Amino acid sequence: MSDRTLAFTGETTAEPGKRSDEVVLAISPAFADFFSQTIIGLSHADVIRQILAGIEEQEVGARCIRVRHSSDLAVVAHTAAKLSGSGIGIGILSRGTSMIHQRDLPRLSSLELFPQSPLMTLETYRSIGSNAAQYAKGESPEPVPTLNDQMARPRWQAKAALLHLKETEQIRKNAKPVEVIPQFSEAVAN
Repeated sequence: MSDRTLAFTGETTAEPGKRSDEVVLAISPAFADFFSQTIIGLSHADVIRQILAGIEEQEVGARCIRVRHSSDLAVVAHTAAKLSGSGIGIGILSRGTSMIHQRDLPRLSSLELFPQSPLMTLETYRSIGSNAAQYAKGESPEPVPTLNDQMARPRWQAKAALLHLKETEQIRKNAKPVEVIPQFSEAVAN
């Protein structure tokens, strides 16, 4: 059986972007490092491939950064937006919770928030990338449709809390964001 794997390499200090046609995707401290799947088992490799494909389809550039100083989605996403030449960034936590942010918005505001990670699909992640790229081009896309399940929170709350605790243990206080390069490969199970 074949399974996609993902590693982020490079880790050079993330600098502010100079291109007005880029989206910065920020991953959380444990994304594709301590963890390799979202809360519902979607591989981080597939999630990143879909987000990047959505950006690419809009003919917009993408850069990836790792934020190690926080496991707070608003901080991760806002950091991406502040480093993006277009002012548009996407933040994603290991469990799959995501946000599209804009540099000049307050940290706790966002363009689009996707809080129910158990309901996220690969198609949703591709649409997130596409919408972020459209915002970067100055367009006003329709918000990505999301599912809502009132029982998702009670059903997944304990696992989400444990994943968040493990993610938070990976934080490195005062660490600066680093630019990383996604490296995809196929792992073959014996």
